[in-house]
Amino acid sequence: MEEQSRNMRSSNEQTEKMKKAREKTTKRSKEEEKEEEEEEIFNFKNKPAEEKEEEDDDLSDSEESVFSGLEDSGSDSEEDDDDDKEEDDEDAAEEGDGSDEVTVESQNNQQTEEKTKKKKGGVTGQQQKDEYEQDSSDEEDIRNTVGNIPMEWYKDFPHIGYNLDGKKIYKPIRNKDELDDFLDKMENPDYWRTVHDKQTARDVVLSDEQVDLVNRLQKGQFGDVNFNEYQPTVEFFSNDVMIHPVTNRPADKRSFIPSLIEKEKVSKLVHAIKMGWIKPRRVDDDSRGRFYDLWANEDSSILANHKMHLPAPKTPLPGHQESYNPPPEYLLTEEELAVWEQQDPSDRKFPFVPTRFSNLRQVPAYQRFIHERFERCLDLYLCPRQRKMRVNVNPEDLIPNLPKPKDLQPFPTTQSLVYRGHSGLVRSISVSPTGQWLASGSDDGSVRFWEVCSSRCMKTVQVGGAVKSVAWNPNPSVCLLAVALDSVVLVLSPSLADRQVVSSSERLLSGEQESTEEAGPVTWSDTEEEEQSQGIRLKIQHPKAVHQVVWHSKGDYLASVMPDHSSHLQVFIHQVSRRRSQNPFRKNKGLVQCVSFHPVRPYFFVATQRSVRIYNLVKQEMTKKLQANSKWISSMAVHPGGDHVICGSYDCKLSWFDLDLSTKPYKMLRHHKKAVRGVAYHRNYPLFASASDDGSVIVCHGTVFNDLLQNPLIVPVKVLRGHVITHDLGILDVTFHPTQPWVFSSGADATIRLFT
Repeated sequence: MEEQSRNMRSSNEQTEKMKKAREKTTKRSKEEEKEEEEEEIFNFKNKPAEEKEEEDDDLSDSEESVFSGLEDSGSDSEEDDDDDKEEDDEDAAEEGDGSDEVTVESQNNQQTEEKTKKKKGGVTGQQQKDEYEQDSSDEEDIRNTVGNIPMEWYKDFPHIGYNLDGKKIYKPIRNKDELDDFLDKMENPDYWRTVHDKQTARDVVLSDEQVDLVNRLQKGQFGDVNFNEYQPTVEFFSNDVMIHPVTNRPADKRSFIPSLIEKEKVSKLVHAIKMGWIKPRRVDDDSRGRFYDLWANEDSSILANHKMHLPAPKTPLPGHQESYNPPPEYLLTEEELAVWEQQDPSDRKFPFVPTRFSNLRQVPAYQRFIHERFERCLDLYLCPRQRKMRVNVNPEDLIPNLPKPKDLQPFPTTQSLVYRGHSGLVRSISVSPTGQWLASGSDDGSVRFWEVCSSRCMKTVQVGGAVKSVAWNPNPSVCLLAVALDSVVLVLSPSLADRQVVSSSERLLSGEQESTEEAGPVTWSDTEEEEQSQGIRLKIQHPKAVHQVVWHSKGDYLASVMPDHSSHLQVFIHQVSRRRSQNPFRKNKGLVQCVSFHPVRPYFFVATQRSVRIYNLVKQEMTKKLQANSKWISSMAVHPGGDHVICGSYDCKLSWFDLDLSTKPYKMLRHHKKAVRGVAYHRNYPLFASASDDGSVIVCHGTVFNDLLQNPLIVPVKVLRGHVITHDLGILDVTFHPTQPWVFSSGADATIRLFT
């Protein structure tokens, strides 16, 4: 008993000593592990390259041991075996005769060292290399976890989704507007490869590989560059008979036994057909698939009964040249054959060469037969046919039924007199209201008065400048002439009438000038004794050069034209009896070419380059605007009735306007070959004339009817020639005699001619 109790005590003491030794060794091992980990953490960056390579090898082993399932299970089993060994050692120590403490401690030290080695390898591997660092799967790269949903659902929220941790992904604070986008487009060189990611609301710059991938996909190529789409195929079943079969599986039993399931289905279908639940397919009518020749029997055809059916044109019958033995005149010589071969196929007289054969058996097959049949089918199929009712029209009926010029007499036909005396261009002429006197103004600085019947120059007045325009007062009770030169308008009293007319003219000119407190642009002044002896009575000074003067029909008012773009003072109206002037227009629209008074009504015609404006002088407003459809208007004349206007233009056109009809020309006459310089109406006869730089005067008959529904009758009746063209200028002015069907013309050859 005592020995047993001693043994028990000794064994208890040994077990207590072993426990203390284990605790000491575990404490030491833990402290050593901590120190080694700290050293590794602090000395990780300072390790030499060789140690890093060794660590990489150890890490690879540790990664395999940590992350591969087999190694994990093996390490667990080793730890379990170590624990079993410790328990066996404890049992052996309890049963044994008091083994040494040194052996137990050495065993425990070895076990702890192995465990620390394993732990060191695993920990360092996890710290130094992340498992997901090289992972390239798309699912792991998605930051927004909302899934494949429309991103418009988040447009009213400050966030755009949730990340992998479940936190909100907020939108950028400031969205780009169009200006930012434009600046980014101009300044950012990577703008073209920047893509907006809707899920993260960020701009992603594509790399070169991604851009190449997009380009390949857009071209329909494969995404992988290294993929060979033309790699050789592997002939699995070749034409060589193999010794061994590919499959030697025995056939199933169901392959040679009738199927019971199909039998049941067929019986159901048969029963349904018998009961009428399933009806068999209808047989199509034969008429749908019937084909027939469109042109075989035209009379009995379905198309022949159609109302709009047009029969196909017949092919031309063959002629002598298509015979197998044509006459000798149809055979081509060598020269004709060479010409035929050089011609274009569409220009050839025949599409074949006529040839002679001794008999019909030697005639070969026609080479162009199929080609011509195909062209015939194309003509029938593609060329539309239309039924045209043939109208038998006499060509003479298409010409307008105009009266003969003999029936429209009187009108001037021949040159009767030539008025010679000027040494320069005669720019303007005017006839007195009585028809006895003719006044002319020239570039030689003189105004001449001629007797119409004898062509004798009665008087010459030197005005000291090139005369642009002369106008005789249309009132027969006075004898006055207005002359425009430079910037002055002169009023002359030639005293070529009886005493009563001369005295009334002087009385009209002797009116006193009204008090002008405001000095206007126009000044009136009397002339000196020398000028009065020549007949010059009044001077009207203008601010610009005057190009035209025209009288009102009553003879008291005078209008002057000063074409100038830079000024609004282009038209002035002067009253001779009161010696006052006024500018009727505050602003002129365009360059004024000429003006004219209405013969009856208080209307004023103003012609600019492209249009004619008609103003009401009483209401002081524009009533109508006529579009001349010409580039530059040169002259204008108003019909004595007042409802028709003719305009000549520098582009060789003469426009007749019917004011009651339209604002566009009723008729455009293009009889002249050069610029039209002057136009004129006759006061009593239905005549009008136009003068041109081509040296001709064209006299036209223009009858205006009282019936408003009947259009004017315009007939050219005579072309008058006689002037010589000098310096590319022909006839500069034209005017009619007030009572006779005579016409006067003045030209650049310094002559005036009378045609009667």
